[in-house]
Amino acid sequence: MSLLDVSIVNVALPSIRADLGAGPGGIQWVVSGYALTFGLSLVAGGRLGDALGRRRMFLIALTGFVLTSALAGIAPSLLWLVVARLLQGLTGGLLTPQNSGLIQDLFHGPERGRAFGVLGATIGVSTAVGPIVGGLILAAAGGPAGWRWVFFVNLPIGVVALALALRLVPRLDARGRADIDVVGALLLGAAVLGVLFPLVQVDNGGLAHLWWLFPIAVVIGWSFLRWEHRVVRLGRAPLLDTRLFTETPGYRAGAGIGLAYFCGFSGVWLVFAVFFQSGLGYTPLESGLAVTPFAIGGAVAAAVAGPLVARWGRLITVLGLGTVGIGFAVVALVLLAEPAHAVGLWIAAPMALAGIGGGAVISPNTTLTLSEVPNQLAGVAGGVLQTGQRIGTAIGTATLAAVYQAVLGGSGHYPLAIATALFAAVAIIAVAFALAVRDWRADRAPVPAG
Repeated sequence: MSLLDVSIVNVALPSIRADLGAGPGGIQWVVSGYALTFGLSLVAGGRLGDALGRRRMFLIALTGFVLTSALAGIAPSLLWLVVARLLQGLTGGLLTPQNSGLIQDLFHGPERGRAFGVLGATIGVSTAVGPIVGGLILAAAGGPAGWRWVFFVNLPIGVVALALALRLVPRLDARGRADIDVVGALLLGAAVLGVLFPLVQVDNGGLAHLWWLFPIAVVIGWSFLRWEHRVVRLGRAPLLDTRLFTETPGYRAGAGIGLAYFCGFSGVWLVFAVFFQSGLGYTPLESGLAVTPFAIGGAVAAAVAGPLVARWGRLITVLGLGTVGIGFAVVALVLLAEPAHAVGLWIAAPMALAGIGGGAVISPNTTLTLSEVPNQLAGVAGGVLQTGQRIGTAIGTATLAAVYQAVLGGSGHYPLAIATALFAAVAIIAVAFALAVRDWRADRAPVPAG
């Protein structure tokens, strides 16, 4: 639910705008506000799970997510809806790190790889099928207020999830007192805000008017790291133990791979939706169905790839990233050569190929990144990993949308615009590929004697 709500609302924006009489600047915050607070609360959510117990935080955050979904669904005005979405993103960010933390606590050895395989399939499918689910809901609900069911659908799912969690998730001992590093939380929040705010406002000229926030975010981020070092030296509990990056094998490489991959992978869904609906006249549902092969391929591959991590290691990520890049490159070439209405059928095979590659990236990378993390830091480690992925998503979406619009504005040629954006995505994924190859070679290098 929390990942679907990042993208599912996109297809409902025209209906929301018409029903609530909203302008384009305000309506953008229905999407951007959720992404912003989601990204801001991830690390704090992980730390709270480490301190208070992940089962407790899972239940609290899930309850909050269901309630804020209801608030969004009954919104009588745009302001109400934006506030509800901000709160929904906050609870979603508190909820997400508990998943990887619970897997760290409850599973070990090959079982952990299989569990992360299921989690990776969920992440990949949720990211890709948001437009499909949104289109189906709007088609079924109909009417000017049909958009409300995009949020109401979370209520029955959330209630069932709460009942299952109460029964099935075991009680685990909390790792310690809720000694939250407030100064660190404020510094990290300000740094993430400085990066995300201009990006989520890109459609309103955020990059042109708010670029100065980026250097400020760098300074605040450096101050955050200095503060966390000081907290560790004083023997207190930091918000982010920087030893995750310096002393935990594979964590730094895995976090970098995740950020780069989500930067290239997540942005393609927006430009696909714009191309299919504006360029080819597809309905929202048809647009979502055109990318379904990626979701199917990703789900199957993630389930298969998870158990193979223990045997293949980083190689499986290398192969997955290469396959994603090849799949998207072939899709770009097909779109250039076959811009007809039936192009969705022509790209089905390469989209499935890209999905298979994607399924071999997310869950194995999560497993490898978190495999050596101490259990008492599992929540915050998962939160940091997810924060990097959310920042990558924001950067990639802004970058690919800018490339698409620039080419379309200069040429007026929709196939050329989507192909150029896809080749830009392939170039970004190539960065993740290079990082994965480097980490794979490092793992295979012989250890010097003595």
